[in-house]
Amino acid sequence: MSRFAVTNTRVFTGTQVADASVVVVADGTITSVGHEVPPGLPEVDGRGGTLLPGLIDAHTHSDEEGLRTALDFGVTTELDMMSVPAVMTPLREKVRTDFGLADVRSSSWGLAHPDGHPHQVRRGMGDPVWPTAAVPEEAAAFVEGRLAEGADYLKIMVEDGAAMGTSLPRVPPGVVAAAVAAAHEHGMLALVHTFSAEATRLAVDVGADGVTHLLYDEVIDDDLLTRMRAQDMFVISTLAVTASAAADGSGPRLAADRRVASRLDEAVRDNLSQEFGWGADLSVALRSVARLREAGVEILAGTDASHLGGLGLAHGASLHDELRLLEAGGFSPVEALNAATRRTADRFGLSDRGRIEPGAVADLLLVDGDPTTQLSAMLNTRAVWRRGHRR
Repeated sequence: MSRFAVTNTRVFTGTQVADASVVVVADGTITSVGHEVPPGLPEVDGRGGTLLPGLIDAHTHSDEEGLRTALDFGVTTELDMMSVPAVMTPLREKVRTDFGLADVRSSSWGLAHPDGHPHQVRRGMGDPVWPTAAVPEEAAAFVEGRLAEGADYLKIMVEDGAAMGTSLPRVPPGVVAAAVAAAHEHGMLALVHTFSAEATRLAVDVGADGVTHLLYDEVIDDDLLTRMRAQDMFVISTLAVTASAAADGSGPRLAADRRVASRLDEAVRDNLSQEFGWGADLSVALRSVARLREAGVEILAGTDASHLGGLGLAHGASLHDELRLLEAGGFSPVEALNAATRRTADRFGLSDRGRIEPGAVADLLLVDGDPTTQLSAMLNTRAVWRRGHRR
C-alpha cells in the first residue's frame, strides 16, 4: 500500500486544530502527526487547506450508489439505520476491498409494526416479509436475529405518523422496552426512531441509548433535557430531513451549488431539488438543538439520506448542509465538525476513525480554506482518502 505525507496543512483532529502541519500515512494507517516529513516520502501539498478526518453520517439508508457518492463528498463512513440484509450483507463485504466506496455499519432490519412506518413508503420495493416482535416475549429473538445478520446496533421504530401528517400503528411500548433490554444484554446500542416529543419520552423511559431524529413537534422541555443528560443519551440531528419536511429550500439551494451539482448525476440532483413538505417546523427543531447543546446532551450529525425518494437529500452532500444547520442551531464550526467525526465515532465504538492521530485509519478529507472558522469551506474538496487510498 502507499506511503505518503500531507504537508503544509492545517490539521483538525476531530476535536481541535492541532499544533501540526504534517500527517504521515503508511499502509492505510496514520503513523505520525507533527511537523516532520520522513526522508524520501512522497508529499501531498496541503498549502492553503485543512486536513480533517473523513466524515461520518450517523443516519443514512445506504446502498452502493449512495456509498460511492458519499465518498466523493468526504463522507468515509455511513451508519445505515435500516436495510434489507440480502442487499446490505454483500455490500458490507464489498466495501472491505473497494475503496471507491464509503465504509458502512448497519442495524439490518429495524423493529417496526407490520403496518407501520416505514412500510407505507416502501410499497412496491419488493421487500421480503420483515421480521418483527408483536409482544415483549418475542423481543429477545428479534434482537438475536439481527445479531446473527451482523447488525452493529438495534433500530426500533416509534412512529405514529402524526409528525408526517398521517396516522400509523406503532410498536407497542412494552415491546420497545423489551427490545432495548435485550439489546443491552448483548452489549448492543439500542436506538429509537422518533420525530415527536411523545416518542422521545418513550425512548427515555425505556432507557434507549439514543434517538435517530430530533423532535420537531414542540421545543424540547426541561424534563426531557434533564433526563436525557442524566442517562447520557445522544440525539442524531437529521436537520436536513426536517428542512425538507418544512420545505425551507435547503435541498434546492444545495443542488444549485456548483460544488455539489458537479458531483451528482441528473437523477440525484433532481431528487435533491425536491422537498417532502409535510409541514415540519424547522425553527422548533433549531430551538431544540440549541437547548440540547446548552444542556450538554450530545448531538451527532446525521441526515437520513437514502436512495431516490428521500426528497431534498443526497448522500454525502446533505451532511455538509447538516453542518450548516447545526451552526444555525448555535454550534460553533468546530463543534459541528466534531459531531460529524470524533463524537459519532466514539459513540458507536469506532475507535479507529473520526480522528487524526497515530494508529487511526487514514480516512481523510483535504479541503481548501479553513472550515473550523467558515463551515462552507467543507465543500471545497481537494482530496479524499479511504484507508490511505485516494479517491
